[in-house]
Amino acid sequence: MNTITSRQMPVLLIVLVSYLMIVLDISIVITGLPKIQQGLGFSPTGLTWVQNAYTLAFGGLLLLGARAGDILGRRRMFIVGLGLFTLASLAIGISQSAAWLLCARAIQGVGAAILAPSTLALLTTNFREGPERTRAVGYYGAVAGVGASVGLVLGGIFADWLSWRVGFFINLPIGIALMLGARCYLEETPLRPGQLDLAGAVSSTLGMSALVYGLVRSTTSGWSDPVTTTSLVAGVMLLVFLVFNEWRAKQPIMPLRLFANRERAGAYATRILFLGAMVGFWFFTTQYLQGVLGFSPSQAGVAFLPTTLANFAAAMAVPWLTRRVGNGRLLAAGLILALIGMAWLSQVMAHTPYLVGVALPMILIGIGQGCSLSPLTVAGIAGVAAEDAGAASGVVNVAHQLGGSLGLGILVVVFAAAGSVGEARAVLAHRVAASYAGGAIMLALALVFAMILIVPCAAQRGGLDS
Repeated sequence: MNTITSRQMPVLLIVLVSYLMIVLDISIVITGLPKIQQGLGFSPTGLTWVQNAYTLAFGGLLLLGARAGDILGRRRMFIVGLGLFTLASLAIGISQSAAWLLCARAIQGVGAAILAPSTLALLTTNFREGPERTRAVGYYGAVAGVGASVGLVLGGIFADWLSWRVGFFINLPIGIALMLGARCYLEETPLRPGQLDLAGAVSSTLGMSALVYGLVRSTTSGWSDPVTTTSLVAGVMLLVFLVFNEWRAKQPIMPLRLFANRERAGAYATRILFLGAMVGFWFFTTQYLQGVLGFSPSQAGVAFLPTTLANFAAAMAVPWLTRRVGNGRLLAAGLILALIGMAWLSQVMAHTPYLVGVALPMILIGIGQGCSLSPLTVAGIAGVAAEDAGAASGVVNVAHQLGGSLGLGILVVVFAAAGSVGEARAVLAHRVAASYAGGAIMLALALVFAMILIVPCAAQRGGLDS
């Protein structure tokens, strides 16, 4: 079956709009960061935690959220996650201090961690594997890619013309409508006996947080700083403990059997690298547009349109392209285009013209995003058993958030190490260019993983991608 039925359409709309809310909140603050910094008194280093407080809580608790959906019911956890996310959005919108905002962002991340796994798991259970699911996941991937870019545009417009707070207030009516729709149109999944793997959830959250904190702190305190070293070592040890715990736990939140499939393992690794490069692209391009080219927040948001429009066009064409060339080849093509665009951007300087030096490579990156995210999602849940649907979707989303947090942390280190001698705009341009070069290396590694692990497996599955 290649078309969406009348029964499936409400489910698809509820899932896509809820996931769009999550993705928008990751990116909508980026173009508004200068206004947030001015309004609440963030330090330059502290400002990175506006993003990381959300993504680390999100990524660290995703697996627990996925497991909770399997045990307690996916519709129930979908509504709980929506409610927490919506209330936290209100708290962020009325925040009066940096500490208040960061606390609310972390709570919002917890809500997203409960909500996000249910969205993909609901797609997995409502759409059969093959062309039907490929089509639905294609729309899901389009939301992931386009939502991030649209968030950048909206964030700049809100910050310049209204207030950065508006981007969070709009979640209130949307969240309430989605909760009502979920009660009407989503069927509850059967409850299953089981236990929540709290040790796995805590070790994954603290481990990732410690790693990112150590990376960010190293830019100001150096690698020999005792707190930096302790944080990095603790992060690695906690993640090693996570693997050990998942190996011995009776009901792990991240079943290691998910990684036994080469295609899924390759999809997780490739997604981490791809998102690391893409989050760096969004974060540093905003700084370049506003700090080097002198764009206002709204101008910077509109300046992302080459990426947004190209991303949308490519994402909408994914179902057709997948039938023509297959999932693996489409992914490889998307990664190659994104790599070319990122390498092109790494040549920017203080006086690089926007049209030739920024907009044109943005188009390549947008097409690359649109062509890559959906195939990565399909590969990340390929052949998964029904009882592992929630866990598999959780790992896909963890790879998404972990890649963004760790990738940005690594690229911040590259940015800080690129030099500081010369005129301010020239220094900023040089540092941003170095960060783009780091992103290009991440994309090159992602392409290697995809070609070795994903493309051959996708070719063997053949008919499932057509």
